[in-house]
Amino acid sequence: MHSEEFIDTVRAENETELSRLGSSKSLFADTDGDMNAEDVLTAAATAEHHAAETYGQWADAESGDIAEAFAETEREERSHYETVVGGLDEHEPGDAPAIQAYLRDLDDAEARLGGFVGRTIAAEKSKTQITGFFVGDADPQTAGLFRDMGDDLDAQLSRAAELLDAECGDDDERWSRALEAANGAIESAYDEYTHALESMGVNPKPVC
Repeated sequence: MHSEEFIDTVRAENETELSRLGSSKSLFADTDGDMNAEDVLTAAATAEHHAAETYGQWADAESGDIAEAFAETEREERSHYETVVGGLDEHEPGDAPAIQAYLRDLDDAEARLGGFVGRTIAAEKSKTQITGFFVGDADPQTAGLFRDMGDDLDAQLSRAAELLDAECGDDDERWSRALEAANGAIESAYDEYTHALESMGVNPKPVC
């Protein structure tokens, strides 16, 4: 396997979950049904904070190019956090989202790189929805900020791909471990989304 095939496989194996995470119901779930600008920004800030924390932990646990990549990603996520909280009067990060709790339990390089891919692909869906929300809210400046954050995700995915090729090489077992972690990351995000909607009496399955 190689990284391009790996990323295509992750997208294909999670097509349904990703389509639902990319629906407007994902914002409804993230904000406990309060889809106003402040609650959307608060949910986004919490996600960015915990992502930075995860990548910082990984950077400390790894070495060499992998550690440097995670440290660079941590800096990006902290910058995203500072950008988002700039639109809030104050922010106290809530509990870590399920996807971050899952990622923090990964304990080897190929699993972390796979999880990195899974989280990045899931985050693409979130950024697209948030951008669309602020476009619809007639706030093009904030929409542009989230569009720029989406561009950073493209760079992160390229970073992960390069590292996966170097780390896994021709070792099918390592690729399998990375794929399991990527799928697990997306599944954890989807399970949280499903639980949140069901707890509000909303059917999570139809895409809107």
